[in-house]
Amino acid sequence: MSDTLPINRRQFLAGAAAGSTALMLAHGAALAATGASKMTATSTSGGAFWPNGARLAISISMQFEAGAQPERGASGPFPPLDPKYADLPMQSWYDYGVKEGIPRLLDLWDRTGVKVTSHMVGQAVDRSPRLAREIVARGHEAAAHGQTWEPQYPMTPEQELAAYSANIASIERATGMRPVGFNAFWLRGTPNTLSILQQLGFLYHIDNVSRDEPFTVAVKGKPFVVVPYTLRNNDIVRFDSPALSNEAYLSDLKAEFDVLYAEAGSRRRMMSISTHDRISGSPARVKALEQFIRYAQGHAGVAFMRKDEIARYALQADKVPAD
Repeated sequence: MSDTLPINRRQFLAGAAAGSTALMLAHGAALAATGASKMTATSTSGGAFWPNGARLAISISMQFEAGAQPERGASGPFPPLDPKYADLPMQSWYDYGVKEGIPRLLDLWDRTGVKVTSHMVGQAVDRSPRLAREIVARGHEAAAHGQTWEPQYPMTPEQELAAYSANIASIERATGMRPVGFNAFWLRGTPNTLSILQQLGFLYHIDNVSRDEPFTVAVKGKPFVVVPYTLRNNDIVRFDSPALSNEAYLSDLKAEFDVLYAEAGSRRRMMSISTHDRISGSPARVKALEQFIRYAQGHAGVAFMRKDEIARYALQADKVPAD
């Protein structure tokens, strides 16, 4: 979506060591501004449902959660442990997300020229601010995912407002980008969530799996965008319940793409994929993701888009459903 060349991870780290962090942040901010201007300059006339006449949009999430998990009771691949004990092996599994997973995924996005949306838990950002900064500097979107590893659904409106404000502050402090997109803990917000997000300046949320295209909902008389999330293309679900091999997951992604690509000849279609730092950042799963991306890029008219790009486009495009 950008004319700006991607930043290689080694170049980024070398630049940061040389004191050029501000330049890298400017690169990310410029990319975001460029993407926004392109969204408003295009039209859906003549049967083109996406910017620049693209046929199908694919949006990838890279969840940044490692470091925000609780010391006891976090979910993962190990058998349950009595909560009176600290689960040290589970903590190391989450650590993999920031030490190996996100760096490996960032290199994958660079190799394939894909820009993604990273939903960031504020506490995870506070513990790994340089990594959060690198994500944005390399052209990806920083979006909100709550301040702590805590469900939103039992929160009072006052607690929600405070938590989301803290999440914004953590992301802005580390990356220089103010988030405009939100993802609740397991998609479960409250009846007040959207109005609070609107109050804080958010444009969209993803906590809805009811469509294969963006749509809007009315919040206090104004359109608020929904950029649908996914369970069926979500690594937590597909590698756990039921457990799929890398080859089976790749096969499922290709099959979903084929159907959506065919449907996209006559209507707006979007494919969503969700990756998590500690899960999809493993070597074999990165290989499967790269194979899928290359497969999709081999088809004409496929655009990989950040979710903020999709949201801004949905606010001005023709024939966007309104629920």
